[in-house]
Amino acid sequence: MTATERPQTSVAPAELYKTLPPAFGHDSLVLFGFEPNYVNLNHGSYGSLPLPVRAFCDELSDKVESNPDRFIRVDGIHYLNRVRERVAKLIGAETDECVIVNNTSHGLTTVLRNFIFNEGDILVGATTTYGPVSNALKYLVDVPPHPTLSTFDLQFPTKREKIIQDFEKYIKQLTEVGDVTGERKIIAIIDTIASNPGVLLPWKEMVAICREAGVISVVDGAHSIGQELDINLSEAQPDFWVSNCHKWLFSKRGSAVLYVPKRNQHLIKSTIPTPYNYQSPLDDDYKGPQDFFRLFEWTGTIDYVPQLSIGAAIDFREWLGGEYKINDYTHALAIAGGKHLAERLGTSVMDPDGEFTLNMVNVELPIPGEIESSDEVHQIFIDILLLQWQTYGATYRHNGKWWIRCSAQIWNEISDFDVLADALKDACAKVKEFIAQQNN
Repeated sequence: MTATERPQTSVAPAELYKTLPPAFGHDSLVLFGFEPNYVNLNHGSYGSLPLPVRAFCDELSDKVESNPDRFIRVDGIHYLNRVRERVAKLIGAETDECVIVNNTSHGLTTVLRNFIFNEGDILVGATTTYGPVSNALKYLVDVPPHPTLSTFDLQFPTKREKIIQDFEKYIKQLTEVGDVTGERKIIAIIDTIASNPGVLLPWKEMVAICREAGVISVVDGAHSIGQELDINLSEAQPDFWVSNCHKWLFSKRGSAVLYVPKRNQHLIKSTIPTPYNYQSPLDDDYKGPQDFFRLFEWTGTIDYVPQLSIGAAIDFREWLGGEYKINDYTHALAIAGGKHLAERLGTSVMDPDGEFTLNMVNVELPIPGEIESSDEVHQIFIDILLLQWQTYGATYRHNGKWWIRCSAQIWNEISDFDVLADALKDACAKVKEFIAQQNN
């Protein structure tokens, strides 16, 4: 592509999409509004808004503000229904099984708060469950009637077959405990792709194990849509599933899709906040449960633009070449970049065979594993990586070692991992100096 053929991101998306997209790698930086010296290897945390999607959002904001009454009362629902239709197709679900929420944590909390718990019910998390989701489970245990929290131990490195075998054994042990009332619920939170470590789990097999055992599966797919191919929820049949669209799909923060199959929609009595059209069974004019998707149409005034940007994000990805082309590049770069970073640091990757790796790769850091995770240590990484070197990856401690999770995206090249390697050597040295001073 010559310079005159390169897309001009200042033009409207409809015109831009008549041109050829730039090559993946640093040529694609023209499609994003990053600071010139910022080396972004942490897309997985918050997502990154492409300029064409941002242009759509700005135009839609102008439309909303030109007549808020008309948009909120009349026009907005048509945008929303089109978004639900398109995202449902992408994840292999029916349109009326999908609603749009602010983020995955919001969707999961909505599901969990709709259950009527009884004494003896069991909530299942894992050692790799996302922190705020673990806290949501803890809260439910802290309030009456105090269901029990059980934690599945999941440590990496490991093997896919071992996870499946261990999880099946774990669920079997839970269900074999006597159920005196015959009404006990066991609800398992299952990650599709864990946050830290950033690893793909055999979630479809884990869902099948739950289904066979009569355990309710609530799937945290925060990192799935846009990173995981062939999701096909109609085939996988989780009981509930949520995924952020503002991460790997490229929509505006915050926007996510909540999937509830028709067989379970009767369990969702209310959104959070309670919607304007909620009907109580005690109302004189109660006519039975509302349509599931209608509960989510209006739950209070918000900025609807992020949720409605999902369609624009799909348009952008189709222009780039589609899901397979995008993920072929980012997956290959994650594998190569992780190995290169490990070589530069003199360490190793968590997943040398790549069976758990999609577009996020986990590399061991050259600091002693005995160093405990603390606010002070994490602040050193933020100060050195982000503020001094203008790059970042998610650092964390797992299974007695320190790691960094790097996200490979279409704008990255292998040289970006060199920038991160230099920054990490600096940061890890500062961490070791800090610990030595603390121990004196």
